[in-house]
Amino acid sequence: MDGWRAFFLCLCLSTAHSETVEASQEPLHWMKKLEDMAKENNVTSPAGPRKTARTVIPKEVSVEPELNKRFIRSLEHSLLNTSFGGKNLTLQTHSIQTLAFKLGCDFTGLTLNSAVLEPVPQARVPHAMQFPAELTQDACRARRHGELRLICIYFFTGYFFQPALLLSFQNNNSSLLNNYVLGAQLGQRHVKNLREPVNISFWHNRSLEGYTVTCVFWKEEASKDHWGVWSPEGCRTEQPSPSQVLCRCNHLTYFAVLMQLSSAPVPANLLAPLTYISLVGCSISIVASLLTILLHFQARKQGDSITHIHMNLHASVLLLNVAFLLSPVLPGPGPACTAMGAVLHFALLSCLTWMAIEGFNLYLLLVRVYNIYIRRYMLKLCAVGWGVPALLVLLLLVVRSSVYGVHTIPVFDSQGNGTGFQNNSICWVRSPWVHNILVMGYGGLTSLFNLVVLAWALRAVRRLRAQEKVPGPRACRDSVTVLGLTMLLGTTWALAFFSFGVFLLPQLFLFTIFNSLYGFFLFLWFCSQRCRSEAVVEAEMEAFSSSQTML
Repeated sequence: MDGWRAFFLCLCLSTAHSETVEASQEPLHWMKKLEDMAKENNVTSPAGPRKTARTVIPKEVSVEPELNKRFIRSLEHSLLNTSFGGKNLTLQTHSIQTLAFKLGCDFTGLTLNSAVLEPVPQARVPHAMQFPAELTQDACRARRHGELRLICIYFFTGYFFQPALLLSFQNNNSSLLNNYVLGAQLGQRHVKNLREPVNISFWHNRSLEGYTVTCVFWKEEASKDHWGVWSPEGCRTEQPSPSQVLCRCNHLTYFAVLMQLSSAPVPANLLAPLTYISLVGCSISIVASLLTILLHFQARKQGDSITHIHMNLHASVLLLNVAFLLSPVLPGPGPACTAMGAVLHFALLSCLTWMAIEGFNLYLLLVRVYNIYIRRYMLKLCAVGWGVPALLVLLLLVVRSSVYGVHTIPVFDSQGNGTGFQNNSICWVRSPWVHNILVMGYGGLTSLFNLVVLAWALRAVRRLRAQEKVPGPRACRDSVTVLGLTMLLGTTWALAFFSFGVFLLPQLFLFTIFNSLYGFFLFLWFCSQRCRSEAVVEAEMEAFSSSQTML
């Protein structure tokens, strides 16, 4: 009898196992149908993380939104109703993974991490979901007995949610992080307004600096053209680290992270000419600044404060151009790149400060025409021009040296069959708030101050010429003086604030041309002033000789 009992028990177990396997075939059937649909349209997510944060999506794809919705609903229904032994079931294909859990009212929370789940070929970047204990409370109040079923569906391709994704790509240069869409559902209930949020973590193989990331969920019936749209409602976005995004959402649905370039991207086909212009312009400026400084020392003149201010500005421009050309050459993250980023930031701040000093000195000449002697004037100006930028950079290095390092520059690449993004890197400021305050803010204040001084100078020139009839050569000289002051005060750096919309492309070229050749323009100003001073000296000598002859 014992043998028959054992045989009967084994038969029951094998029958139950075969029923479980047979029941799990229906969810697998719908998962494979979804994958086949994606393959028929030749849409696959990237095979794995690349060296650049790049996603490629075809421009024209035949997508049937209602078919997507129907297949996904069928997959959800089969997971909610399938039978399986134990507490959980895991199924997966090449790019889809599904999990089902039997929960009770004693549920204390659940954490799912890709590190402990079965690996999926298409999923090579980590992800995680954390469900709070509150998840089952409302369901348990309404239903005291019976089983609760939690299902999770992970799509490692953006195809099934692609219409809105393509719309985002074309309108605001956005894409889904890793093409991951992670979904969860508790039975047939719509779980929302949770006091304790569901935490969904997404990682990327590269730093997400240069991108604005937003946690979004798939909001159905919100569009006439598609079966849903991405919405940030009910989700809070956090970034615990440069390569991680944490979404805290108060409901259950399908979640993703929308990446949007923080700044307007540079078109890839313009990168080569802009790089060439920068290289040639900065090289010319380096030669011009060196030549100006050598000519100044060759003259062996003591010079006045104006000349000394000019030479300090030339020195800062020389340092800025050299640091700028060396910055992209250095290897990846490390002390060398941190040091070069700090040097480049110091050079830029010094250059901007000496531009402001030029404006301040011009203001003194215009307002305080007489009695402008200031004790140890140049020593005080040097303390401001070199000391203040050095103090700011050293303070940042002491407080948090990680503000300097590899900075990514987003490049927009429009290909024959797709659209994507890639990153170029230089050693520069990494922290957004440091960039906003000590680069854009500092430069903005300098440009504003010098524009006011330039307007004051133009008003003074106009007032001096108002009562007299200005001959042609004199008017031409005044125009040249105004152009020289415009370059001397660095007002062309204000073009940096026009990098948006229709101004982007003209601004890129104008800013690159004018500011890469800034040292050369200063050299021309130096030569014109030197020629003018020599002409004045020659005229005075002629006048003196004439007076001596008359005597």
